[in-house]
Amino acid sequence: MSAKRKVFTAGCFNRVHKAHLKMLKEARSLGDELVVVLSSDSHNKKPTAVPAQIRLKWLKDLEIADSIRVGEENSFAKSLLEEKPDILALGYDQKLPDEETERLVKTLGIQVVRLPWFEGKEEAIFSQ
Repeated sequence: MSAKRKVFTAGCFNRVHKAHLKMLKEARSLGDELVVVLSSDSHNKKPTAVPAQIRLKWLKDLEIADSIRVGEENSFAKSLLEEKPDILALGYDQKLPDEETERLVKTLGIQVVRLPWFEGKEEAIFSQ
């Protein structure tokens, strides 16, 4: 029996829209298990920031991911190290945040997949 392939994706999700839904479904299709890590409140500095516990509920209500949690304070690499995914699915506008994360991706042999842009940004599913 082959090992399950774990897919990791992350973001703020201050407003969940149809493009996010399509992106999460695409990430899910890359493996057997989808882990979503939300930016912590201290990292989420956007003017439209929504508290992590609300964002967590929104994503759980979508019922797409196997696991959803708030990320480590200022350490994307630490969240990756804890999850040890096979695949890191990045949105079209995301990049690896720092050299520590780049080194960890190489060390763990994580495949980085850049997801395409999806339509639907203007169609909110959850927002405040």
